[in-house]
Amino acid sequence: MTTPNRDLPALPSHMELIRQSHGRSAALGLSRGERLAFGPMMRSDLAGARDRNQRLCMHAAPVMQALFEQIAGTESMIVLTDAHGTILHSVGDDDFLARATKVALAPGENWAEHAKGTNAIGTALFEEKPILVHAHEHYIRANSFLTCSAAPIFDPRGQVLGVLDVTGDHRGYHQHTMGLVRMSARMIENHSLCADHRQHLRLHFHSRPECIGTLLEGIVAVAPDGQIVGANRSALDQLGLSAGALRAQSLTSLLGISAAVLYDHFRTPLAAPLRLSLPTGQPLCVSARLEGPAQAAGGRPPPTAAAEPPPAAIAESAAAAHGSGLQALCTGDPQIELLVGKLRRVIDRDIALLILGETGTGKEAVARAIHQDSARAALPFVAVHGAGLLEAQFEAELFGLADGGGTLFLDEIGDLPLALQGRLLRVLQARSVAPLGGARAGAAGFAVIGASQGNLRERIHRHEFREDLYHHLNGLTLRLPPLRERSDLDAVAHRILLAQGLADPPSISPPVMALFRHYRWPGNIRQLVNLLHTATVVAGGARWITTNHLSDDFLEEMASPAPAALTPHDASGTPAPARRPARTLDEAQTDLIRSTLQSLGGNISAASKQLGISRNTIYRKLRWNAAAGGP
Repeated sequence: MTTPNRDLPALPSHMELIRQSHGRSAALGLSRGERLAFGPMMRSDLAGARDRNQRLCMHAAPVMQALFEQIAGTESMIVLTDAHGTILHSVGDDDFLARATKVALAPGENWAEHAKGTNAIGTALFEEKPILVHAHEHYIRANSFLTCSAAPIFDPRGQVLGVLDVTGDHRGYHQHTMGLVRMSARMIENHSLCADHRQHLRLHFHSRPECIGTLLEGIVAVAPDGQIVGANRSALDQLGLSAGALRAQSLTSLLGISAAVLYDHFRTPLAAPLRLSLPTGQPLCVSARLEGPAQAAGGRPPPTAAAEPPPAAIAESAAAAHGSGLQALCTGDPQIELLVGKLRRVIDRDIALLILGETGTGKEAVARAIHQDSARAALPFVAVHGAGLLEAQFEAELFGLADGGGTLFLDEIGDLPLALQGRLLRVLQARSVAPLGGARAGAAGFAVIGASQGNLRERIHRHEFREDLYHHLNGLTLRLPPLRERSDLDAVAHRILLAQGLADPPSISPPVMALFRHYRWPGNIRQLVNLLHTATVVAGGARWITTNHLSDDFLEEMASPAPAALTPHDASGTPAPARRPARTLDEAQTDLIRSTLQSLGGNISAASKQLGISRNTIYRKLRWNAAAGGP
C-alpha cells in the first residue's frame, strides 16, 4: 500500500483502518488494477431507492446545499448514499462531476466496499464511523486521484441511515473538510431526530449551559411513560452509553426525575433550564422542547397509541384478560409461580414488601399486580424513583396518599436521600403524615412497597441506607429472577407481542427465538420489550419476525464476546453464569440459515423468504463456510 501524502496526518489508527479495509477488499476478490464496472440502477430502481429514503433525502437536502456553498469552486462534490452504499444524490462543481462520472461516482452506483473496495463511503459504512480515504489509500487504483471524507448518518435509534461524503481532487485536499462533513452529518441527524419525535418531549443538554443550542448539545426524546425512545450521537457520547443501552433507560433511572415533573416545569416558554445529575454524579444542564399534543393542559403527556408498552403496561394488559394481577404474572416459570404463591398469602396482611432484582426484571409490574389484587385496588398507585427525588415532591405524594390511601411504590429505594429516609421512617412508625410546617395530619393508610436492584445491606454498611428503615420495609423480601434464568422466555415474548395492540401481531421465527435463548438480556424484560417493539414496526405487517427485522446492535452483540470486566452480577453480588463462547457474526448468520433450513425441511425458497435474504446469499454462505472448514 502506498504511503499517503506527507501533508496529511498519518495516525496509526487511521492506517490500521485502511490496512484492514484493503484486506477485506482482497478477500472479496477485487483487484487493485481492476477496470471499474459501471452498474448503475435502472431509473425506476433509483426512484424506488429515493422513495424508500425520502425522509433522509428531505433532511439532507438543505444541509448539502449549505455545505456546497462552503466548498464551491474547490473541484469537489457532495454525495449522499443510503445504508447500502447506493448513491441517492450528488451536487458539486460541473467539471468535477464529469470527471467523477468516469469512475462511476454518480447516482444509482453502489460504493460499498464489496463493489468499489476501500473508499470513504464503503469503509465508513463498514466501520460506522467517519473516515478519510486519500489518494492511493483507495484500493482500486483508478480512484487514486480522489480524496474522500465521509461520515455515517444515524437515525434516532442508532441505526445507520446512510453516508454523507465530500469527494474532491486529491491535490486540493483541505484539512477542514472532514470537520465540515462530520458537522453536516450531525445536523442531518438532529433534524431527523426532532422531526421524528415532534410529538415527544425532547431534552437538550450539556454539562456546559452555553453549549445548549449548538451541535455539541445532547438530545434525547422521551415517551409519555418516561422511557427514552431516541437520542443523537452527542447524547450517547456524553452519557457514555450505546443506543441500545440508552433505550433500556427511563428518565428516572437516567436523571432521577419523572416525565410528569419535567412536563410541569417546562410547560411555560420561559422556564429556566434544570440542573440535574447522572447516576455517576456528572452534572448536566437540561432544557426541553414541547411541541404539538405534548403541550396538553396541565403539561402532562397525553397517551400515545404508537408508544412501546413498558413492562408494567404489559402486565396490566394481561391482568385485564386474566382478572388477576398476580395470575397475569404466571407464564410457566417455576420461580415466578413460587413468588406469586408467597404474595397471595401475604396480601392485605399488613406485611411490608421488598422486591429485589436487576434492572428491567419487572419490579414495578409485580408491585402493580399486588396493588390490583389488594383491597386498595380502587385507590391510587403512586410510583416514585428514589434517586434525585425532591423533598417537595415526596411530601406531596405522601400527603396525597394519606388523604385517601393506596399504594406507594418506591423504586430504587436504596437511592432515596438520607433526609427522606428519615421522613419515611417517621411516617411508618407514627402511622400518620403531617406536612412539614403544617398542623393537620392524615392517617398513613397506604401500603409501601420498596424495590432495589442493589444490595441494601451493603448500603447499610456504607452508611448510605438506614438500618432501622430497612427492618421496617423488610417484612417479606422477594427476588425476581433475571430473564436469562427464566424458563418462560417464549411465553413472555408472545405476551409482549400481544400487548402491542395489533389486530394480527407477528410471530417470532424459530431462528430468532433460538438467538433469544442464547442471549444474556442485560436489560431483561424492558430490553426485550424495546427490541420486539422495534422489530414489529420494521416487520411492517409481516407474519414472522426474522433476523432481518432485528436491531443491528443486538445482532452484533450476539456475535461479540462479553468483556470479562462487565460480567453481570445479581443483586447479592454473585457472578451470573458465564456466557457461552462467542461466535463471529458470519458464524451466527450461518447457524441461523442452517437452523431455518432444518425447520423448513430444507426448502431454500421458504428460508429465503423467512430470513429476508436472497437464495444466492444462502448458497454462498453455506459454500463459504464449508470451504473454510466452518461448522
